[in-house]
Amino acid sequence: MTPFNVSAINIVWLPIIPMIVVAVAAMVVLLVGIRMNEDDSEGLGWLTLAALFAATVLTFGIVGQSGVAFAGAISIDSFAAYFELAILIAAMFTVLMSLDYAGEHHLPGAEYYSLLLFSVLGMMLMATAGDLIIIFLGLETMSLSVYVLAGIARRDPRSNEAAIKYFLLGAFSTGFLLYGIALVYGATGTIKLGPIHNALASGAMASNSMLLLGIGMMLIGFGFKVAAVPFHMWTPDVYEGAPTPVTAFMAVGVKLAAFAAFIRVFLVDLTPLTAQWSSVLWVITALTMTAGNLIAISQTNIKRMLAYSAIAHAGYLLLGMTAGASAGGAILYYLVAYAFTNLGAFAVVIALERTGAVGNRIADYRGLATAHPMLAAAMAVFLLSLTGVPPMAGFVGKFYLFYAALHQGYVGLVVIAVLNSVISAYYYFSVLVAMYMQEGGVEVSRMSARPALVAAIGLAAIATVLIGVYPQPYIAIASNAFHSASGAEGIHSASLEP
Repeated sequence: MTPFNVSAINIVWLPIIPMIVVAVAAMVVLLVGIRMNEDDSEGLGWLTLAALFAATVLTFGIVGQSGVAFAGAISIDSFAAYFELAILIAAMFTVLMSLDYAGEHHLPGAEYYSLLLFSVLGMMLMATAGDLIIIFLGLETMSLSVYVLAGIARRDPRSNEAAIKYFLLGAFSTGFLLYGIALVYGATGTIKLGPIHNALASGAMASNSMLLLGIGMMLIGFGFKVAAVPFHMWTPDVYEGAPTPVTAFMAVGVKLAAFAAFIRVFLVDLTPLTAQWSSVLWVITALTMTAGNLIAISQTNIKRMLAYSAIAHAGYLLLGMTAGASAGGAILYYLVAYAFTNLGAFAVVIALERTGAVGNRIADYRGLATAHPMLAAAMAVFLLSLTGVPPMAGFVGKFYLFYAALHQGYVGLVVIAVLNSVISAYYYFSVLVAMYMQEGGVEVSRMSARPALVAAIGLAAIATVLIGVYPQPYIAIASNAFHSASGAEGIHSASLEP
């Protein structure tokens, strides 16, 4: 799509126009739907989908731009646009999954869709942040909304438990992040990412204890949001207890936003201190991959299995972070491949799910290939991609991540990652065995009655195969997006304000 001609638009407001659309839509959905019955929420879902689509179109106006706005608080670059588009697409998939689900499970539509939009707003802020306080504000806007979404099935005690656990642990981790920001500010005298980079470039602060402690605390805060070990404790319980569309959104949207901020801070602006934090990240990466895959083997609940799978994939992404800026494009590509794969897998889970958590056991997938061959084929595509089997997108993503890490000399860590990929095949293939080689399971309702869910599954499957079979343009886009944040000095220094 050709970028908008922005000559007639005040360039200062350009980067936040999509966010304004999302924020206004959230308030409109809440006001329009507040008097509607819980079972009549489908119209609100379509309104939400239209608003997200409008924001997606407007986001293309940022592509190719370079600079900062609002005194450096907002970054305008293709990196921000890349993550905003990925977040908005993930949100649209979530809405497609929710159109029937929300009514069937009696979720309050006005609150559900408005909170979804507010969480998207926070994610977009994190993706475009040019200083640490905007990252924090975006994180809190996203987190508070997702805490409530996790517990929005008020009649379900598992959903209530998920929300409480997520809130308590999330608040604890936020304290680490905010205290880390305060220490970095105390050491450098600024919260702006560009000036922080410039202050560290001389190397004079490489041994500043206040700065290093602040970076360590920020690492803990980001580690919680990306579900890295040992900050992963919340993940399996929250993924299992939350409504499944919310689980999908947490697995993809929250991870996209968290890595957007994580990458911009650590791989772009803290690169002068890479030697100080890369060794710590090496250990976290190895623990995250290994713990996620080993614990997933024993899971019998599909949502808990996918939760530990998400932890393991966070480890693969952290492998790219450990490798440094040379893996930036590979990380961005992998995030999009992971997004489509996981959204599709959770959409299949929704197709089999019934009231009372029936359909959430791996045993419930027995005989799915006989009962519904297309649904089983789609799930097979997603599981093969998660395993890293060619030619799926997951294989290409792992290949480029592992290659980048090898190129930087992290041979031992790549060996651990490859061994973990082999381990992961056991639990992913257990679902394939249940679908194609066993009999029984739950009955699948007519998918023709849920066209939005069918569209979500079909589009996710097509994307998973397409960006795996023909990855070159997507890798080029991902690499250009990363370099727009890290490769041009003007990103931090050239203000677009009048």
